[in-house]
Amino acid sequence: MSEYRDYGVAAPHGPDMTGTHNPIHEITPNERQIFDYLLKPDDGYDEKGVYWADMSIMQRIKFVSSGDAKEAKKELSSIWSMVKKDPLSPIPWYFRNMVLPGAGLGLEGYVLFSIGNLKPLFEAAFSDCWKKKATCNATWLAAVEYLEICGIIVGQILVGVLGDWIGRRWGLIQDALIMFLGLIMLTAAWGVTQNGWVICYVWSLFFYGIGVGGEYPMTATSGMENAVGSGKISTKEDRLHRGRKVTSAFLMQGWGQFFNQVLLIILLLVFHHGSGNDPYSPVAAQWTYRISFAIPALGTLWLVYYRAYKMKSASKQLTAAKRKSKVTGYDTESLKLTFTYFGPRMIATAGAWFANDVFFYGNKLFQSEFIKVIIPESHSIMPGWLYNLVNVGVSLVGYYLASFLIDNKLYGRKNMQMLGFLMDFILFVVPAFNYEYYTSKEHISAFQTMYFLSSFFNQFGPNAVTFLVAAEVYPTPIRATAHGVSAATGKLGALLASVMYNYITIQQKFHVVPWFGLGGMLVTWLFLPDTTGLDLKEQERRWQFIRAGRESDYHGVAVHPKHLSLWERMRGVGKHYNPDLDYTQKIEEMRADWEASQARKVGEKAGNWDGDEEDVHDDSVFSSDVSTFFEKTKPSPSIQAKEKYPTGADSESSPERNESAL
Repeated sequence: MSEYRDYGVAAPHGPDMTGTHNPIHEITPNERQIFDYLLKPDDGYDEKGVYWADMSIMQRIKFVSSGDAKEAKKELSSIWSMVKKDPLSPIPWYFRNMVLPGAGLGLEGYVLFSIGNLKPLFEAAFSDCWKKKATCNATWLAAVEYLEICGIIVGQILVGVLGDWIGRRWGLIQDALIMFLGLIMLTAAWGVTQNGWVICYVWSLFFYGIGVGGEYPMTATSGMENAVGSGKISTKEDRLHRGRKVTSAFLMQGWGQFFNQVLLIILLLVFHHGSGNDPYSPVAAQWTYRISFAIPALGTLWLVYYRAYKMKSASKQLTAAKRKSKVTGYDTESLKLTFTYFGPRMIATAGAWFANDVFFYGNKLFQSEFIKVIIPESHSIMPGWLYNLVNVGVSLVGYYLASFLIDNKLYGRKNMQMLGFLMDFILFVVPAFNYEYYTSKEHISAFQTMYFLSSFFNQFGPNAVTFLVAAEVYPTPIRATAHGVSAATGKLGALLASVMYNYITIQQKFHVVPWFGLGGMLVTWLFLPDTTGLDLKEQERRWQFIRAGRESDYHGVAVHPKHLSLWERMRGVGKHYNPDLDYTQKIEEMRADWEASQARKVGEKAGNWDGDEEDVHDDSVFSSDVSTFFEKTKPSPSIQAKEKYPTGADSESSPERNESAL
């Protein structure tokens, strides 16, 4: 092992002449403290350096509760400081950090759910066409729902692939532009006959749906990657609030539904002489629907501008991941490896989304039935709209509670999704087998309660979680593609429901729907990993080992049993987890980054640095103590530096055999 004899002085033991000395033992207390601060942050590790998921249940509860209390106190103190300086300052802060990232989904929720809200108005004002189907083709009327969903599926897959190919920013701009043009088409839809108008309306929905579909993968991936800093070391905000940041963007969909319903009620009152009761004139219906689409068109046009000029760094994480893998276009190799290593996760994210969308669609079953019981002789659309407004309000409570608890390490993503599926199963199966009892006038209040609770647990459960994890459990290079495929599979569930419900009775629908909740819970339990509390940069680090063909050489927390699915644990994916070896390995990787940083500085001074200007290492992590440690333990220039992620699976390059080189 003569190649190790040229190490510099490693005080206090002198030069390492044997090649067996482990420099980890030479770290001074101050140096170790710096490395622990960088590699074992106090929001995930206790004072002894134990990872939170390795603690006993009582220690874990104490650790998590204490950390959450400190963070809550810190955030409340920050809000209070803002209020003292300016009572209105939290409003623009919320707008910048919560509303803007989800603006596309808010506009999408507004328009997407307005289609169902407008249908009873069209049936009342244009009954010969929409209700009796005498002047309009029944197939085209049915296509209002089918083609809208088909457009969304096309957008989810197409824009998901494009987002991984040309970048997040261009995907976001493209989505906003398509939605803007789609809204212009919807506002101006017309025909020589009513059937011609319906056909124009349907194809406008299809075109708009493409933009809506693209919003899912683009908003989820860009929101998540913007939540994760671009430096080598993640921030506490990244680790503690990544889920909240993404779901806060997603809950804008609920606000879109809310404002759509409020605006439709106001517009109908304005154009229908201050009354919401039938009969409804075609003129009032036309003005109501067209103005309701024209207003979000203005917001969408502004969104095109904002994404084009204010989100120029949206693709930064993707660009860095591609550069690391030496890929310029679409990373087909990463796609193959993802299906090889993370295929079962696709079953979880796509399968759970499929089951959830059947439920999401089925929730409307309750509303139509209890309104018939409460107001049996009414032909007004107002009761349905008002109950829908209350339902959206209940849903928003679920959205916000999900956002607050989704990062809690004692509850988190997986438990939230399983509980939501289970509760929806119960809330549908109970009236299914006691249908006559709960739809009677005496017990209709219990039926209404189950209706609102099913909305709450759908949002405080699978609807919020599926949106997050479909991006979070996959690597950066194909994250948008995986999210798009999962979301498209979910829309197939909505398509199934919309077709199936045309051929079975109301009571049969209640017999069918609950089992999708049970199936969603089982798929989640078996195939979904729990990424709550997992540093996303650690997951990307594991991916680099997989990409290099060295999966077994990774020993970090991304393969901790807590962060693996039951299926992955049964397959032995977590057998290489070794926190001590991983600590050594991380320091070795930091050394490689430090050496590259030194080489860059030397090259810049000599004027012959030809590296990519963006390929600059984050020197902020290299404190004087860290630099001193690497300086005193570095090999001589004659020794070839070890690659950080060498290709191939050569056992000689494994960290276990090279610990002494640290």
